[in-house]
Amino acid sequence: MPIKLILLKDVDGLGKPGDVISASEGHARNFLLPRKFALPATEQNIKAAEANKKQMAEAVEKERQEALKIADAISKASVTIAMEAGKDDKLFGSVTNADIQKALESEGITVDKKKIDLKENITQTGIFQVPVKLHQDINASLKLWVVKK
Repeated sequence: MPIKLILLKDVDGLGKPGDVISASEGHARNFLLPRKFALPATEQNIKAAEANKKQMAEAVEKERQEALKIADAISKASVTIAMEAGKDDKLFGSVTNADIQKALESEGITVDKKKIDLKENITQTGIFQVPVKLHQDINASLKLWVVKK
């Protein structure tokens, strides 16, 4: 017999926080409830979940607006990193996410290095477009110049 539950965390295949779901008794009792992934769907818990969902939506929107401002600043910025290079413009070492993060901070833009989406480290001098994933639907492209020291 299914039990009505309110999800507290994102659970693959079931839903997002605040969703009211139906789950089997065993799944609820043995997995969702003990791990604090869900609460029983009582009247009081439903009201609390709706209020929490509204707060979360406002927080996500605020985060999204902040990400839009940062994306605008990144797309207007052009960052230069000087590295030691040998013949054929091959770098001694490579440009990593952390290097790009430091260069952005020198421009006054603060971004977590995990959001800089380098597929692989840069090992040549040149001009690169580096994608930065700021929010689930907001991406920016940074123009990066890697030059010889």
